[in-house]
Amino acid sequence: MECRRCGATLAGNAAYCSACGQATSENPNPAAALETAPAVAAATPARPRIAYAGFWLRAVAYVIDYLLVALVLSVTIAGPLMQHAGISTTDPWAVYSHPTRQLLAVELLMAMVQWLYWALLESSPWQATVGKKLLGLYVVDMNGKRLTFARASGRFFAKIISTLSLGFGYVMAGFTPKKQALHDLIAKSLVLKKTSNRA
Repeated sequence: MECRRCGATLAGNAAYCSACGQATSENPNPAAALETAPAVAAATPARPRIAYAGFWLRAVAYVIDYLLVALVLSVTIAGPLMQHAGISTTDPWAVYSHPTRQLLAVELLMAMVQWLYWALLESSPWQATVGKKLLGLYVVDMNGKRLTFARASGRFFAKIISTLSLGFGYVMAGFTPKKQALHDLIAKSLVLKKTSNRA
């Protein structure tokens, strides 16, 4: 006897197909169904439990990312370019009090690198920046799928609004139902934590 749905060979007294779970009309015996149903259920993989990443985990991940990006930028871009342009790297007040076109170009380049860092990594197969990856966090859209580069870019630039709200946009991740910050709500994204628990 073969399954009507997938064509798999069935045992003579099987009430359900062991391959796809389809009920067999040839053997509607309730007792047989009770015997074979647990085996079918056991063969079906359990869905992973969704765990939203809380504010503090996300804050630690952000600090790791910020320090990493700042170190790379200062060594490879900011320091060399500012020295080449004759801009002091040891006097922060001089940088902010005497803006120049060269300094503006350096700042724009640094902002572009930060955008590409967050957007490319969060839309990559990692679905996470280095900081998030180290803490077992990853970013998805509202359907649980990987972000596109465009959505990840929108999420990055939406952080400007979270920042302009005096940081309240970030704090929202501590009390919204799905632990979403303001930029997550704008970009329709979620930050989840990997877990081995099953539900």
